Amino acid sequence: MFETIFANTGDLNSLLLRVILGLVIFPHGAQKLLGWFGGYGFKGTMGFFTGTMKLPAIIAFLVIIGESFGSLALIFGLFTRFTAISIAIILLGAALLVHKDNGFFMNWYGAQKGEGYEFHILAIGAALLLAITGAGSYSLDRLIFPL
Repeated sequence: MFETIFANTGDLNSLLLRVILGLVIFPHGAQKLLGWFGGYGFKGTMGFFTGTMKLPAIIAFLVIIGESFGSLALIFGLFTRFTAISIAIILLGAALLVHKDNGFFMNWYGAQKGEGYEFHILAIGAALLLAITGAGSYSLDRLIFPL
C-alpha cells in the first residue's frame, strides 16, 4: 500500500504540468499571433514590441512564435525541454521588462498601475520543472525519440 502511495514515475505529473502550462500560455500567444482574445495580432504586436518597447525585430518575432507554437508544443509534448526553457526565458523577459515596476501581486482590485510578476514566477517554475523532468511517457517526444 505504501509503495502505491509514494511511488512516482513522473509520467502523469509531466503530462498534467505540460498541458496546463500550455493551455495557460496559448491564449497569450494567440493574442500576439492571431489577434484572438482581444490581442493585436502579429503586425500590431510586432509594431508594439519594436516601436514602443524598442525590442529587436528578431526578439519580438521569437516571443510571438515561442508563445504561440511553444504552448502547442508543450501540450503535445514535442521538444519539451527546449520549449520549456524558451517559455521560461520569454516569461522572465516579460517580468523584467513589463511587470517588475508594478510589484509582486497581480492587479486583482485595480489598485495598481498594472499586473505584477507573481504569475510569471509561477509559470517560470512550472517551465523549469518541465525542463528538468522532460515530457514523460505520454508525449510526442517519447513517441519520436524512444530511449
